[in-house]
Amino acid sequence: MAPASEIDLCAPFERDIILEVRTSKMIAMPGLKIETGIDKKSRSGRIPVSFVGLDADEHDLVFHGGPDKAIHGYCCSHYPTWQKEFPEAASRFKRGGFGENFVVERMNERNVCIGDIVSVGDDGVVLQVSLPRQPCFKLNHRFQLKNFAPNTYKTSRTGWYYRVLHEGTVQAGDEIRLVERRWPKWTIERVQEYLHRTQDDAAMNAELAAIADMGDESRKAFERRVEKLKAKEKREAAALSGEGEERERWRDFRIVEKKPQTPRIASFVLEATTPDPEAGDMQLGSHARLRLPNGLMRSYSIVSGTPNRFELGIALESPSRGGSAYMHNIAKEGDVVQVGRVTTDIKPQGAASNHVFIVGGIGITAFLSMLEMYQQIHWETVLHYGVRDATEVPFRARVEALGDSVRLMLYDRAKGQRMDVAAIFRDLPWNSHVYVCGPTRMMDEAVKEAKACGLGEDEVHFEAFGADATGDPFEVEVTSAREKNTKTLQVGAEETLLEVLRRHFGDEDVPSSCEVGNCGTCRVTLRSGRVDHRGTSLMDEEKKDAMLSCVSRGIGKIAIEI
Repeated sequence: MAPASEIDLCAPFERDIILEVRTSKMIAMPGLKIETGIDKKSRSGRIPVSFVGLDADEHDLVFHGGPDKAIHGYCCSHYPTWQKEFPEAASRFKRGGFGENFVVERMNERNVCIGDIVSVGDDGVVLQVSLPRQPCFKLNHRFQLKNFAPNTYKTSRTGWYYRVLHEGTVQAGDEIRLVERRWPKWTIERVQEYLHRTQDDAAMNAELAAIADMGDESRKAFERRVEKLKAKEKREAAALSGEGEERERWRDFRIVEKKPQTPRIASFVLEATTPDPEAGDMQLGSHARLRLPNGLMRSYSIVSGTPNRFELGIALESPSRGGSAYMHNIAKEGDVVQVGRVTTDIKPQGAASNHVFIVGGIGITAFLSMLEMYQQIHWETVLHYGVRDATEVPFRARVEALGDSVRLMLYDRAKGQRMDVAAIFRDLPWNSHVYVCGPTRMMDEAVKEAKACGLGEDEVHFEAFGADATGDPFEVEVTSAREKNTKTLQVGAEETLLEVLRRHFGDEDVPSSCEVGNCGTCRVTLRSGRVDHRGTSLMDEEKKDAMLSCVSRGIGKIAIEI
């Protein structure tokens, strides 16, 4: 075996040798309950190969295994480079570190192409390169390096998957021979360029979506991008023609089911009177903006569903500003309400080893669909859930169905049980991401404790369902890009900047959605002045030249642009 420094990884590949064949059983990851098949051991002797992989090799089938991911290949010449780049984890970068089945020396992402057909050994095994390996949080955990996984695709050192075209047996020392190259311009490295690094090239996305030999995981990602880019072009064309596609579109939805979940919380199933066949999928953690028959506009978390039929959970507030009282006391099955923007600002944090939810009361509606997805994909998850008493758990059957995959810690205030937010943050496991939604006191305490523990903005997500937007009056100079003029307006103590902007410029020029500072839809450009920033959707760096018009307030006089 040549030293890694002497191997030209850009040299064309025609033949290579399998240095090791590795397989594993599913075992728990260190410090976690979830199991993994990444800890593969070197095998000797001939090993049977079937259409689903190597004999006695186990996978977490959510992300690995199956016909398109039957066998994982990795170039061991990458390990010395990883050792130099991450010296603190150098001892962990060794053969088998990436959970590979075939350890090779010269084949790598720069000379292996999607669709390559190779023969292995002399027992008839024929394989085809099907996919680049998509890294997940398990690499972070394995190497004990936060956010390590993205480095693998940024540098194109991920490895690749094979599908099995002809079964047989393999062993260490077998030769891998290139039989046919169908897509010579599409090396694994070049596929990753457009899969991860340059995602908005319409022509390349279309070309990659047409590669029939590419596994579904990546090919369908390119197909979805093609459709999204087409939709974007359609929106831009509509805007140029004056049709104003960017304006909020209101659709009629009928309440087809209303039922109590708890003494204070009711669920509502809304169904579009005219379904939109191009609506796509509902994103996790979405909330819908409703325009009620009494003229009020409110945003509520979507618990589950599709863009054409979804379920809300709404708590009767005390005192109510009018929205929850209307939905609880007046709205009935058969009534029609209008639904505008459906938005989300929550993204699954795939780089985290642990997912910790801190939730109070109706806040469960913001995260329930996400918790169910985390359960399905076996992510290490704990839910700290505080309620007034045991009868105040909405969607109880779904919460209980989370089972052992999501560790539930229920705090019943009626029994004197109190959630210790400070202790939760203090005792967070390594590489955790925290999600918080609850009443104002809980949110404030979580913000304080997150800062005390030194957590970054990218390690905690705050999802408010209420916000105090009142404060001292202020003056705002508003430049309207559409009207090409400037107005000076007064914002009173009991009204928001968003409300004042709408009154003078209309709903369409001042978009919004959640109206509690979560989603960022109401963001406006800050040109000058000091701001009392509220809400959670802006990073500290963004607050220098932007503000949330739904909750944040100017101090004295400010200037903005819409």
